[in-house]
Amino acid sequence: MGPSDAWGERWVEATSPMARRYMEVATSKQSLVCLAADRTTMAGLFDLIEAVGEHVAALKTHVDLVDDWTPDAWSSFCAAAHDADLLVFEDRKFADIGGISRNQMAGKYDIRSWSDLVTAHLISGPDIVDGLQAAWSDVGRQGGVLLLAQMSSRGNLLHPAYTEEVVAKGRVHDGVFGFIGNGSRPEELASLRARVGEAKMIWTPGVNLAVGDGAMGQRYGDPTEAVLAGSDCVIVGSGIHKATDPRAAAQAYAKASWNGLMQRNG
Repeated sequence: MGPSDAWGERWVEATSPMARRYMEVATSKQSLVCLAADRTTMAGLFDLIEAVGEHVAALKTHVDLVDDWTPDAWSSFCAAAHDADLLVFEDRKFADIGGISRNQMAGKYDIRSWSDLVTAHLISGPDIVDGLQAAWSDVGRQGGVLLLAQMSSRGNLLHPAYTEEVVAKGRVHDGVFGFIGNGSRPEELASLRARVGEAKMIWTPGVNLAVGDGAMGQRYGDPTEAVLAGSDCVIVGSGIHKATDPRAAAQAYAKASWNGLMQRNG
């Protein structure tokens, strides 16, 4: 099965080259899983790629949380990720004006040179997307911006009116890959999909095969239900990297997410 068959209208309408790349990777692996690679050592990150790389489509990183980070080690890690056909997604949550965000993509971590995707809040206005895209252009690369439209943590301030503004502005911006939605509440996710339409991605944290409340205010929903409600990628952290057998866990999430896509487009 090719990506056009698996993804249907989403493949036809996608406006971002990075969205096409993601759908190709997801189809080849039969996995709509992004692993939240929440490890604080380079060795731990390399172990994750080796253990689960064939069963996930992307790695979500927090580069500034790695205690023994060095430019050379990180470059090797990103090369290993790309060799494993993984998109590298830095969950930086940029929120400043365009010019500052462009500079933040450079700096010590040089995010522009290795990230395929980044997250951003739109609180400062749509110029932030232009700044992030300019940073990739500065080094001759392309990338995609995921705008936070919803969050899955209790008490968050991304209220419906704000979500509507984010979607309205993000839908018409070519630099926007898609949106972060709430995977723990399928009804909210379905409503978000209706507003987003078919041309943009929706990626969702807040999913776990063991649904319910987690630590520190996190809530979890079922990954298959999230995909059926409109998610194009489920972001999974502890459900995989804290599992007794991370490889088997990654396979289970891949199967659940792919089954959701097959039901959705079947």
